[in-house]
Amino acid sequence: MAENKKFVEAITSMEEDFAQWYTDVVKKAELIDYASVKGCMVIKPAGYALWENIQHELDTKFKETGVENVYMPLFIPESLLQKEKDHVEGFAPEVAWVTHGGLEPLQERLCVRPTSETLFCDFYKDEVQSYRDLPMCYNQWCSVVRWEKTTRPFLRSREFLWQEGHTVHATAEDAENRTVQMLNVYADFCEQVLAIPVIKGRKTDKEKFAGAEATYTIEALMHDGKALQSGTSHNFGDGFAKAFGIQYTDKDNTLHYCHQTSWGMSTRIIGGIIMVHGDDSGLVIPPRIAPTQVMVIPIQQKKEGVLEKAQELRERLLKVGCKVKVDDSDKSPGFKFAEQEMRGVPIRIEIGPKDIEAGKCIVVRRDTREKIEVELSELEAKTREILDTIQKDMLERARKHVAAHTYQAANYDEFCDVINNKPGFVKAMWCGDQACEDKIKEDTTATSRCMPFEQEKISDHCVCCGKPATKMVYWGKAY
Repeated sequence: MAENKKFVEAITSMEEDFAQWYTDVVKKAELIDYASVKGCMVIKPAGYALWENIQHELDTKFKETGVENVYMPLFIPESLLQKEKDHVEGFAPEVAWVTHGGLEPLQERLCVRPTSETLFCDFYKDEVQSYRDLPMCYNQWCSVVRWEKTTRPFLRSREFLWQEGHTVHATAEDAENRTVQMLNVYADFCEQVLAIPVIKGRKTDKEKFAGAEATYTIEALMHDGKALQSGTSHNFGDGFAKAFGIQYTDKDNTLHYCHQTSWGMSTRIIGGIIMVHGDDSGLVIPPRIAPTQVMVIPIQQKKEGVLEKAQELRERLLKVGCKVKVDDSDKSPGFKFAEQEMRGVPIRIEIGPKDIEAGKCIVVRRDTREKIEVELSELEAKTREILDTIQKDMLERARKHVAAHTYQAANYDEFCDVINNKPGFVKAMWCGDQACEDKIKEDTTATSRCMPFEQEKISDHCVCCGKPATKMVYWGKAY
């Protein structure tokens, strides 16, 4: 127990200092290490395994909707980036530039991609000729670079991993349908796989993607009451098509500009998993995304038959589709327990000489620490059942947290009081004027998170200026 306590004391309590708790967890659980390049991170095996599972799940869902994977260059010529005015202005402060090739200065600066809209557009202008070519639905898995001033592992780094989908359509209706379809893919993935409930809605013009006609978002609420933009889907209309000359010939032999979409989710979502589900002992990983779902820990493993039995349990569980390992290191059981809790493994199975003799084992849930005695003859069925229960319970707890930390405000005094003293989402009416958004941000540091698809009427008037309201908005302080 002393080792166990020492292990956990390495993590700052989340109630004491949430930011430090987060840093402690990502380091102690060995998800990342800091790189020699300031603002960048080394994603270690435990962290990258999470990303691989996210990538696999999303890639499968994308392909079910007709998406194919491609890869675009890392570099973008400056002249290409300049073609869409709003887009380049939106990204200019974060762009990293290549000015030399070897020892020779380049004739034209190359941007290290912060996003790939311009590259896809340059490609599509030649690839799309006829209505028969449409739609084109491509996605790429890659890294991007944005020269952030303030960084934090997973949440904001100068280089990060993501996917970016880019599609081309014949009509505005088709583009809008794809934009909403991909947002729903993200929302379903977060809730069903990551056990993270999200609010779906549209960004205000102030908060939308540079160059987009409309941006849709999923917003999640972290344990500390801050919002995390967890995935976005953008309808570009025909703005990029007109800037880059992306046209197709219709059935009647007339030329039309295409309509485009873009959508993305990044390694930032790993930060979301940590901050929604983690506790003072470390990570709590939902079973459906966990690289290791079950850790078998042999007790008194040097005694005859114990290690062999642990390996036998592993083999049995592997055959029914569980991701399972055996911790056969020479560390003490107490240290192993604490280590697996730190790493967020959903289930640990304890098996020792007395358990073997009784034909039983102890199954311990990471999320509730409940200990369940299981007959060895029922191990496979019970393990699958417990994993499914953990997944459902984690989503339900997260939903209750969002409900308990979502408030309403009908006037500005009430809004400021709630936003400053009760961490979470605040639902309030808005007139549609950016001046009110700016004032709220200046006064409280809160921003509009989204205009939810499911609208409610809190009052008739804007919470800020008192003029007639047009939309109900979720507001909050965000990462």
